[in-house]
Amino acid sequence: MSVAEQFAGLDMKSLIGGPLTAAADASILLARSTAEFINDVGFDARGKIRTAAFGYERRSANEDGTSNLEEMKVAVPMLAIVPIPNLQIDEVNVLFDMEVKQSERSEKSTDLGASLSGSAKFGPIKVSITGSVSSHSSNTRSSDNSAKYHVDVRATNHGMPEGLSRVLDMMASCISPVLVSSELKGGDGQNLTDAGRVRAEKLKQLRGEIVMLEQQMDAAKNGLESNIQRMKNLAMSQQNVYQSALVKLLGGLDRSKAEEEEKADSYSHAMEEVNQTWTIFRNQVSDLVKLAADSGENKAGVSELFGLKAFDARKGEAVPYTKAESQYGAMEMVQKAALESRKNYDRTEADLLAKRVEYNNAVSGISPAAVQSGKEIPQQPVQQQPAGGGTGTSGTSGKSSK
Repeated sequence: MSVAEQFAGLDMKSLIGGPLTAAADASILLARSTAEFINDVGFDARGKIRTAAFGYERRSANEDGTSNLEEMKVAVPMLAIVPIPNLQIDEVNVLFDMEVKQSERSEKSTDLGASLSGSAKFGPIKVSITGSVSSHSSNTRSSDNSAKYHVDVRATNHGMPEGLSRVLDMMASCISPVLVSSELKGGDGQNLTDAGRVRAEKLKQLRGEIVMLEQQMDAAKNGLESNIQRMKNLAMSQQNVYQSALVKLLGGLDRSKAEEEEKADSYSHAMEEVNQTWTIFRNQVSDLVKLAADSGENKAGVSELFGLKAFDARKGEAVPYTKAESQYGAMEMVQKAALESRKNYDRTEADLLAKRVEYNNAVSGISPAAVQSGKEIPQQPVQQQPAGGGTGTSGTSGKSSK
């Protein structure tokens, strides 16, 4: 068989395509195993994220010398703390070597198969002759075939997929420790006496009320600032309307005539007067809203305390700001909301101040009865248990040594 005939019998499609097809199928199986791992480990039967709960204790100091022993808990997604198998085939090498060797050798030699011998004498010399003839032939033919087939597949773990990593980052930004319980302790971490615990619980309650009032005050402040900004925007819009009316009036005048020029000057002066009131309003609207809120004014419409004026497009004059103006209704509505926000802010601020005074008095040991009577009768603070442990006793006493 010739060399060409030997190569023609090879199924190169299977030799090369077979390993590549197997590698593609293996990639699908690897991807499916990653997806199954994420579903099984990351989510429960209801489709909720599976988490691992970690608990720890945290100690925080209070202003009154006590401390809080807080039990905290944080839930961490399982997918964030376990390695995710993500094997991927990186490289497939198919090596096929075939070597065919053929050689042929032919040798031929001839030997005569007869022999001859004889002798003769020529004078004193005697001659003897011997000879032979032989014939031999040989043919040698050899062939050597060898083949090498090698498939090299390399796969590595690519870690967490990019999409899942971003999802876990979003989840991590929303994870925060949760307070499970809080226990009051002394400043040295020891248990409080009964009287000390009552006092500490009262201070803790006051601190919670102060925090709540601070949050309410922040919300009221944000609402007030939002309404004030809306009033500024309406003021700018109203000024633009007046400016357009002035331009239209001036455009209809013949400035070459002295009478018309006087009208133009009159219109411009009126517009300056109007703009001045609105500019002052925009710069001082926060103070004006507080002034209106403190005055207790309940009249409908935009407050006269704002001192706003309108530009009469027909006469070219500065006139009082009335319902006929384009932004009056919106300004009235926003003014009402701003006044309510201002009053709410002031009430919350007063409550917060009173609560802080009450807290400071409690820390200082001033009783509510003493505050109401106008007398400052300081109470002896309750002593905490000594660091050495034991049951301890209350340190309060109504007697003094002489």
